[in-house]
Amino acid sequence: MNNTIVGFPRVGKLRELKFISEKYFRGEVTKEELQQVAKALRAEHWKFQKSAGINLIPSNDFSFYDGVLDTAVLFNVIPKKYQELNLDEIDTYFAMARGYQGEAGDVSALAMKKWFNTNYHYLVPEISDDTEVKLVGEKPFEEYVEAKQFGIQTKAVLIGPFTFLKLAKYQGEKKAAEFAQDFVKGYVEILKKFESLGTEWVQFDEPALVQDLTVEDLNLFNTLYKNILKEKRNTKILLQTYFGDLRDYYQEITALDFDGFGLDFLEGKETLHLIEKYGFPEGKVLFAGLVNGKNIWKSSYEKVLGTLEELKKYTKEIVLSTSCSLLHVPYTLQNENSLKPEVEQYFAFALEKLQELRELSVLTDTDDYRIEKEYQENKELFAKERLGQNPDVKAKVDDLKEEDFIRLPKRSERQKIQKDDLELPIFPTTTIGSFPQTIEVKKNRTAYRKGEIDKAAYDSKVNEFIKACIEKQEEIGIDVLVHGEYERNDMVEFFGENLEGYVFTEKAWVQSYGTRCVKPPIIFGDVKRTKAITTSYLEYAQSLTDKPVKGMLTGPVTILNWSFPREDISLKEMAYQIGIAIREEVLDLEKAGIKIIQIDEAALKEKLPIRQSDWYTEYLDWAIPAFRLCHSGVKPETQIHTHMCYSEFNAIIKDIDNMDADVISFEASRSKLTILDAIQESGFETEVGPGVYDIHSPRVPSVEEIMGALETMLKKIDKDKLWVNPDCGLKTRGILETEASLINLVEAAKILRKQY
Repeated sequence: MNNTIVGFPRVGKLRELKFISEKYFRGEVTKEELQQVAKALRAEHWKFQKSAGINLIPSNDFSFYDGVLDTAVLFNVIPKKYQELNLDEIDTYFAMARGYQGEAGDVSALAMKKWFNTNYHYLVPEISDDTEVKLVGEKPFEEYVEAKQFGIQTKAVLIGPFTFLKLAKYQGEKKAAEFAQDFVKGYVEILKKFESLGTEWVQFDEPALVQDLTVEDLNLFNTLYKNILKEKRNTKILLQTYFGDLRDYYQEITALDFDGFGLDFLEGKETLHLIEKYGFPEGKVLFAGLVNGKNIWKSSYEKVLGTLEELKKYTKEIVLSTSCSLLHVPYTLQNENSLKPEVEQYFAFALEKLQELRELSVLTDTDDYRIEKEYQENKELFAKERLGQNPDVKAKVDDLKEEDFIRLPKRSERQKIQKDDLELPIFPTTTIGSFPQTIEVKKNRTAYRKGEIDKAAYDSKVNEFIKACIEKQEEIGIDVLVHGEYERNDMVEFFGENLEGYVFTEKAWVQSYGTRCVKPPIIFGDVKRTKAITTSYLEYAQSLTDKPVKGMLTGPVTILNWSFPREDISLKEMAYQIGIAIREEVLDLEKAGIKIIQIDEAALKEKLPIRQSDWYTEYLDWAIPAFRLCHSGVKPETQIHTHMCYSEFNAIIKDIDNMDADVISFEASRSKLTILDAIQESGFETEVGPGVYDIHSPRVPSVEEIMGALETMLKKIDKDKLWVNPDCGLKTRGILETEASLINLVEAAKILRKQY
């Protein structure tokens, strides 16, 4: 059986793309050096796949920053403000991704959003009425030819026009349908170019098809593809979907004249049932997504091969594939030296999943795969009793009662008590939590990890950083301070390291956005808190000032969503296990005199089912209670904050209010404050701090810019409920730009107070 993958990680085995890109941003390397590293990475990735026995290897799955941004540039969807900078192609590209502040001008970056239900983020294209959509780029063809020079015939991968148009933001009167014919022309031109290059397969990624679609959406899809498909010749077109199933649209979509259909059989819970009910179109190729592209556990060969046996009843032509791109898993286990063999045996990262694809492909062609060594070894692994089971943890979850999820008194009463107790000014200023992680901070952490210093020496240095951070915030005039989070490397990994049940890697990096990579911890067993995690650092920080210092914690849903979860128990059970652990930490912080505690749920929306019909039966029914579990036991005087970012929350704004926090801060500036309407229309009770500037860009916002954002907010938010804060944590920013930005933020709040 032939095999393929939807896409491959692009940052490199040791994050080579991240480091060369950041050097380029700092002006330390040339464009030519940047391109050389990128070319070497592509060659390495193709060769790995070829040597692993992958039959259909993708090209154009590489990107310097983001595939949606690549598509925008490919089709000339470049807003005028970036064109007017008069930069060259690559610098214009990076200006759209990161913003630009320099001699050529001052522009902010495109908005950033979650890529469906993943922890990856894409740049939101902006299409204006006068946008001239046309094929102007050569990247897909150049990379196809590049692979061919290595003797590798690839399938070219592009984001499909339907998904691109669904993700785009429209800046005028025209909507998606009015740009459809321009995109048809562009994609037809792409097919003709690939035809001339002798390309066998072109893959159009259309994950937007697994969402709830309107009649208008389906009309758009049909308009696009009926016109594109009638122009195809010898080059075959694969319609690739992932992150769900086609459900109500299966028959209509599979009736179109694609040569292959890529379907997800893992997150697509109904995919197999749809094929059993309606069959599969004759003469078409089924690309069966049966190897998990989003999690790090080995595949159950018994399950995969059993499904393939069932599918063979409906079609003869099957290509075994991943459920989605391998972009969402780490590169390889080969970089890991500290995982115990009894743990590592369960894992498969990107390179190891290539091995799984090869073994499964071979097994399908044997007379009886059940007697083969690879099958038997895999089956024995899944039959073993798992490590990390804890009866006490399970009992705590089983014993949870309704009152464990309800905080008293009601929020309106608490807010009055807190205003009297905290005595904060109107428009209180604060930050989201982290401060810049300097070289000195990283050196201290590295020295401790390597055993060069002991815990006492490490904490002594951390306390120095905390003291300087408190002093700087007092100097700037911030009202609610933070301790800077110098003791933690990552908002999830840090907590995982201090909880029983977690496993950690050394170099298992996964791209989050652009050059930002994260190293998600792995939930291997039952989760339990065995000691206080943050109390000593917060207690010290509070001792340095009369102003309130926020306790900074990560919420259970974010810890779960930014970890690789187990597959042997439910997400709900894992969330409640973590929720109990965070609850214990919250109560300890309160006992230590911390009056404001922030429980970040940055990733609340991340695992929200793509179809709205599944929201309350598969996710929100436990995600919101898991957060409430953390804070339901605190005193009325204790103010509970939370934070969310990277997503549109309009559709679940009522559910967010039902989390029953006292204050919430949102990422908002990069999404152009679109959440304000939802806040106003929903009668939002929680006090709120929409971000007044984008921390993902190095540019410093002016006082006037921040004032403009706040004045816009005050049209939709009551003055007594508005907080003033940046979009997100300041960990990735430099010290000088951070201080300058916060000085302007505080100045804007002071001006506003005089006006009110």
